[in-house]
Amino acid sequence: MRNKRLTKSRDKVLLGVCGGIAEFIGWPKQTVRISWLVLTLFGLGIFVYPVLALIMPAANEGDSDFDIGNYRAE
Repeated sequence: MRNKRLTKSRDKVLLGVCGGIAEFIGWPKQTVRISWLVLTLFGLGIFVYPVLALIMPAANEGDSDFDIGNYRAE
C-alpha cells in the first residue's frame, strides 16, 4: 500500500496548500479553504499559509516520494 504524502495540490486557487491539505486528510477542498479563511480572520491563517507554501513540496506525477526532509526513489 502506498503512503499518502502531504503535497501541494494541482487543483489550486492560490498556491495549492489548502487543496493539498484537503487531499491528504480526505476532506472537501472548499471546507479546508473556508477553514483557512476563518483562521485568517482571527490572524493565524495569514502566518501559517506562507510557511506551508514554502515547506510543502509540489505534487509530481508518479516520480519520487518526499518524506519530511528525506528524498527516496520508488
